[in-house]
Amino acid sequence: MINSKNKILIIEDDPTFSLLLQTWCNKNDYEPVVVFTIESAQREVLKNSFDLILSDLRLPDSDGIMFLTWLNDNKIEIPVIILTNYADIQTAVAAMKLGAFDFMEKPINHLIMKEKVEWAMSKKEKREKEKGERRKESPTRDNGSGEMGVDMVIGNSKVAKEMYEYIQLVAPTELSVLIFGESGTGKEHIAKTIHALSKRSKAPFVAVDCGALSKELAASEFFGHLKGSFTSAISDKTGVFEEANGGTLFFDEVGNLQYEVQVQLLRTLQERKIRKVGSTKEIAVDVRLICATNEDLSKAIHKGRFREDLYHRLQEFTIEAPALRNRIEDIELFSNFFREQSNREVSKEVKYISSEALEILKQQNWKGNLRELKNTIRRAVLFASGNTIIPEYFPVFKEEAKSSIFALFDEKDEKQRIINALQKCGSNKSIAAKMLNIDRKTLYNKMHAYGIELGEKNTSSVF
Repeated sequence: MINSKNKILIIEDDPTFSLLLQTWCNKNDYEPVVVFTIESAQREVLKNSFDLILSDLRLPDSDGIMFLTWLNDNKIEIPVIILTNYADIQTAVAAMKLGAFDFMEKPINHLIMKEKVEWAMSKKEKREKEKGERRKESPTRDNGSGEMGVDMVIGNSKVAKEMYEYIQLVAPTELSVLIFGESGTGKEHIAKTIHALSKRSKAPFVAVDCGALSKELAASEFFGHLKGSFTSAISDKTGVFEEANGGTLFFDEVGNLQYEVQVQLLRTLQERKIRKVGSTKEIAVDVRLICATNEDLSKAIHKGRFREDLYHRLQEFTIEAPALRNRIEDIELFSNFFREQSNREVSKEVKYISSEALEILKQQNWKGNLRELKNTIRRAVLFASGNTIIPEYFPVFKEEAKSSIFALFDEKDEKQRIINALQKCGSNKSIAAKMLNIDRKTLYNKMHAYGIELGEKNTSSVF
């Protein structure tokens, strides 16, 4: 039997229709919570537990499709019924492919709605019961933590809305996509969203960090190898093209690929076939390629570091991931999202960010973009002694801006400092990055930009 006080979140920007839905919920002994935007809905879902969501398809700050994507990314399992006009039926069907429980055409038939709502809630109760039984059988199967770095909010700024319009436009196609933007702007999240909205959403999404890919191992990583094909090939290996077959292959920081590796990639994209290292057999593959870069590839082409023919094949459609400093109006939304996320990570219950703290956050340059903001909020949550983040819990931003060793020296010294750091730590890039007070991906990018190979000799000592 359905609980008479099951909670329903209503997302509807039409005041008259939202009042009708609220009245219907009260009449049928459900507890309604009404919001008018996707942003408000995200906050409510992160704060409270709901048994069902009734969402209009088109809303002022986004739409039901993007809300479903956000729920999927955050691994939030709440049945969603999409409410739509006749003209949007095709889009509503697409929403069901993303996981919507059902859709209803306006105006709503109350009897049909009651049937759909009760059916959705009963299915939710059944799934939760089955999940609980599975946990008892195998406690390690589902730890409920989710994958950090996948969770993300959409944002309400003009540049964010424009970006998601482009995502929705290109996702259903088979076009290759090139995402460009600074480090930390969420390029992999964009790629995952495109995959989730594509016809390949049920197939694998495989990400490759091109910065960690050496030319010696690239063929094995791309295409796989047979046991014994080279000294360290102690067993057969499946390459990323074969892993992603039928789905999406994401190359992060594609500009870091060695020139010889670019040749191999171009040939594979043209022929749509791979050959494992040590094999004579060709395997047909079907992948959609999405690439990301934080550098201007046209300049890399001019310098002879990137193939022009490969560039044109990769950038059939381009999307810019906006820098955080260009979407200041989204900082409060992201900050509160990261606060909730950090609470779960460090087992705290920090509920608020003071207005003074928010103002400080909005004044920063955020060279590390969303990644830097996330780390700042996590640190603040960890240090918070009460339930509110205040300015005292933030790092000293002025000092932090100078904390990178590169801020004190010009570009001439930069290459030598990287070489020295690598030599001091025996070419361990993770340790070198810590010594230089930058993240590992930034180190990869700088090594690539300066043409630094591991083992390169230093010409002078600057430490």
